[in-house]
Amino acid sequence: MLRLCGGRLAARLGSLRACLPDPARGRARRISSCIDRSGSDAASLMTSAKRQGDYYILNGSKAFISGGGESDIYVVMCRTGGPGPKGISCLVIEKGTPGLSFGKKEKKVGWNSQPTRAVILEDCAVPVANRIGNEGQGFLIAMKGLNGGRINVASCSLGAAHASIMLARDHLSVRKQFGEPLANNQYLQFKLADMATRLVASRLMIRSAAVALQEEREDAVAFCSMAKLFTTDECFAICNQALQMHGGYGYLKDYAVQQYMRDSRVHQILEDEETEKTG
Repeated sequence: MLRLCGGRLAARLGSLRACLPDPARGRARRISSCIDRSGSDAASLMTSAKRQGDYYILNGSKAFISGGGESDIYVVMCRTGGPGPKGISCLVIEKGTPGLSFGKKEKKVGWNSQPTRAVILEDCAVPVANRIGNEGQGFLIAMKGLNGGRINVASCSLGAAHASIMLARDHLSVRKQFGEPLANNQYLQFKLADMATRLVASRLMIRSAAVALQEEREDAVAFCSMAKLFTTDECFAICNQALQMHGGYGYLKDYAVQQYMRDSRVHQILEDEETEKTG
């Protein structure tokens, strides 16, 4: 069922692209997925979609949408039926559709290369033909995206942690204290070894989760959740320790390690159920 929904999504987006004027077909189109302010509790979303003839009339808002205002296409989860997951459907909305607008660009601690805005829907009319799958299948699509999203976020943390270890290693090799490179300090050597161990363990967790998801195993959801939890925590700790190893230099924007630390912090929040329960 999930694979079928994913295929329908790809087919629908492809058909929308084919309907564009020739100049628009030659450039890349950006897509943003929009669930709701409910965060990871996707089944409780409030954005409504009332059917009127061949259109749905959408009202609601989506907070913290990556690419909001910049993307060309928005895949929106909305409530077409009653409460709970079976009342959720998935619609595709193109930028420029009347009733679709965006909030201010958020000022974030990190991830500054990715614009983030609220997506606002006010009496936004969307053709029924833009629905992905049947009514009530939106939650299945959202959950498939959530599991893959957890692997994606964990992988981003992994890259930042790997880069941070390399920067720390290089810095310790050139920075001298008491007449010798910091790399000769046994305590710092042990710290680097611990960071490398955490990195490898995180990589193995991600790979196990990716295999489980690809094979559509019953334990895939658990593996994706565990990989995201473990990797984002461990990799942020690695980035933070790498910054500490830089001393005062690590707190300067001239040094990339501070950006890896800032960017990876949000990974502990994204796609996270526990945070959404408290937030």
